[in-house]
Amino acid sequence: MMTKVRERGEAVRRYIVAHVDKHPTAIAKMTADKFDITRQAVNKHLQKLVSENALTQEGNTRNRSYKLASLVRWMKHYDLVEGLEEDRVWRDDVALSLGQLPQNALDIWHHGFTEMLNNAIDHSEGTVISVVFEKTAASTRISIHDDGVGIFRKIQTALKLMDERHAVLELAKGKLTTDPARHTGEGIFFSSRMFDYFETLSGGVYFSHQFDRNQDWISERDKSMNGTSVFMELNNHTARTTRKVFDKFTSGEGFGDFTKTVVPVRLARYGEENLVSRSQAKRLLARVDRFQTVIFDFHDVESIGHAFADEIFRVFATQHPKMMLTEMNANSAVKRMINRVRGGADQMG
Repeated sequence: MMTKVRERGEAVRRYIVAHVDKHPTAIAKMTADKFDITRQAVNKHLQKLVSENALTQEGNTRNRSYKLASLVRWMKHYDLVEGLEEDRVWRDDVALSLGQLPQNALDIWHHGFTEMLNNAIDHSEGTVISVVFEKTAASTRISIHDDGVGIFRKIQTALKLMDERHAVLELAKGKLTTDPARHTGEGIFFSSRMFDYFETLSGGVYFSHQFDRNQDWISERDKSMNGTSVFMELNNHTARTTRKVFDKFTSGEGFGDFTKTVVPVRLARYGEENLVSRSQAKRLLARVDRFQTVIFDFHDVESIGHAFADEIFRVFATQHPKMMLTEMNANSAVKRMINRVRGGADQMG
């Protein structure tokens, strides 16, 4: 009996911790309704969390609000000139601050943090890297900032792209690196899909991937910034594993069998132009022949031209018969155009 009471109490407190940030003033009522208990009972759990420094409270009884407290918070600067090593930063600073998290969460942080820090060390051409760490009872957030040339600008220059947005398109495909002798180009792709939130800000471009959404979000800023900032956030008790993320985009047993990618079609545009030409399609198709399965994501694309569709779904498909090309989030107009060119390919075959 005592075990069940204890487990129910832990469930109540986990619920509070998971929802308090979005509902700081309504969390008591929400929790009472969720577990069918009195507000007085909820208040005991709230006060326990406050006493454990998991929550902070403000205001009087009627207007009281709660928010997650920082269990651990620090910012450190690392000199790149002195031969910084990501595994030492992980072992000496980050892993110690993460503490006793479930192993799957630690594995995700180990992979994502060391990959992102190594990218900054090897590619940024900067002098200083800053790391900000914050852990609450619900989640952990880490941001990494360097003062280098900027990741999107560097990719734009290396691949001779028209603007930085197209650098995001290449990153979104995966298997991209400006230093193939030392990197596979898979680190950012997989890391961005492991965390609850993964954001990159560099130059005038902002890239964001949220785990529970299919689409990547890309926006442009009027004011450009120097260097690159990467922000990662993960629930401390996530059920996700690195293996599950790898398996979604790979075949076989090895991490090297990276065979599947999702390509955000809207990023092939330059500014607000419509997707109508073969040159735009070729921009979208750059390097996708490195994969076995390519899913074209038409989110936020209202229409496409015949030449654009034909270049992808007839010409390229015919030239690469062993590849599987498919689409997602296509509206009726886009589907009609794709089916039209595919029908032409069938007739020619």
